Amino acid sequence: NKTSAITFVILGFSHRPDMKVIFFILFLCIYIITVLGNLIILLLINMDPVLHTPMYFFLRNLSFLEICYTSVTLLRVLVSLLSSDTSISFAGCAAQMYFFLFFGATECCLLAAMAYDRYRAICNPVDYMVIMNKKECMQLAASSWICGNLVALGHTTFIFSLPFCGSNVINHFFCEIQPVLMLVCVDAYWSELQIILAAAFVIMMPFLLTLVSYGLIISSILKIGSAKERYKAFSTCFSHLTVVTLFYGTVVFIYIRPKSSYSLDADKVLSLFCSGVTPILNPFIYSLRNREVKGALFK
Repeated sequence: NKTSAITFVILGFSHRPDMKVIFFILFLCIYIITVLGNLIILLLINMDPVLHTPMYFFLRNLSFLEICYTSVTLLRVLVSLLSSDTSISFAGCAAQMYFFLFFGATECCLLAAMAYDRYRAICNPVDYMVIMNKKECMQLAASSWICGNLVALGHTTFIFSLPFCGSNVINHFFCEIQPVLMLVCVDAYWSELQIILAAAFVIMMPFLLTLVSYGLIISSILKIGSAKERYKAFSTCFSHLTVVTLFYGTVVFIYIRPKSSYSLDADKVLSLFCSGVTPILNPFIYSLRNREVKGALFK
């Protein structure tokens, strides 16, 4: 009861009050471009029958995820920059962490599902539309959302069941796992270890599935006799591969490492990249490298 009455203070970027206006404009631009870019992708896929294929079904899920993922963190930052009150309730902090983990873990699983879709398209082109039917796509997408929910629920419940005391200042721009864990009363070593192991499992399992899919894809592409056909086959995977590299590269570095290498300032930048910069790049990556999306946009 005492713990649940705590009000946290999110430090954010308050150490640079002279940069407050610049930070607000920067984050507002990132948020608007991210939301508009992903909304355009969603509208194009819904409106153009050419894009009613399994690959674009998953891309539609990804674009919706990116909007939610960015909104969880950047909206709170924008409100904090406008107001002098940077406090957040215990329940509010738990809710923010839950949704951040929910959308992040779901994206991990969804990217693996998209890799599986590309594997089916390239390695089994004849039976692709039969295997990747509407039911199969919906099951893969639903599984991603369910896994994300279970991961977020488990992590959030575990962390916020620990006792908090002493400082209530979160040295971050939202309720991230590591900064919140630093405020618990008990020795957080075993808690941190459990979270790192759980994060490693959640992140690495979809990542390994993605690697296996791309290993089979590359093996299949190398067997194609024509260089032009090999390039055409690989180009259908390039956008997804770029997004996977950006997303997993940042997430692995943030979560799967010991506390001794943890830097608050560095992690703020990395978290900003993961929750703001990566989602803003996705619409451009998929539209600039994709003739069907560009065709739908011109129409």
